[in-house]
Amino acid sequence: MNTSPFAVLFDMDGVLIDSNPYHKIALQQFCRKHGYDLSEDELRTRIYGRTNKDWITNLFGDISSDLLSRYADEKEALFREIYKNDIRPLKGLIDFLDLLEANRIPKAIATSAPRANVDFTLHHTGIGKYFSTILDESFVSRGKPDPEIYIKTAAALGYPSEKCIVMEDSLSGIASGMGAGSKVVALATTHLPEELSHAGLVIHDFSELNLGSLQRLMS
Repeated sequence: MNTSPFAVLFDMDGVLIDSNPYHKIALQQFCRKHGYDLSEDELRTRIYGRTNKDWITNLFGDISSDLLSRYADEKEALFREIYKNDIRPLKGLIDFLDLLEANRIPKAIATSAPRANVDFTLHHTGIGKYFSTILDESFVSRGKPDPEIYIKTAAALGYPSEKCIVMEDSLSGIASGMGAGSKVVALATTHLPEELSHAGLVIHDFSELNLGSLQRLMS
């Protein structure tokens, strides 16, 4: 039985960890190797927040599933190698997770990333103990901005998505959370705060959140 009036759903990249600068380096290296030199605007509008399937086909067109899989594995392995010595939880995250634990507020991870990156993140940050419910790219057929990931993650916790607060950083992720009917807290790690003003609340990191701010958002 759910005793909390709401649950909290976390995107991973740019939310649990400030990983997008490292994804950017990996993407630029990968794309240059394969003949593409992407601008910052192209990265933000065509790639950030999307599944590998979405952005790779967006970039390379209709390619075989085998080649798509190899491209995705190549890019993600490059990302993990670049980031492994610098990865750490976003500022204030551990205290915020402890706050949710103390108040018995359910939480889950809902990410467009592959499971290998989820495991990499949990291992290197030590936050795996906080999450028993995790949905990655393999759980959905439609990537963000489609709301599928947040609707399914809410259901996995036993909540309607309208009773969830989504923690997001990307424009496609915010659209996904809002499309699910959830309240969205936008973290200004990937975009400027003014670009995120359509979200329910905009913060720089988790040190700016407390129980009262969550309750006000849901009221």
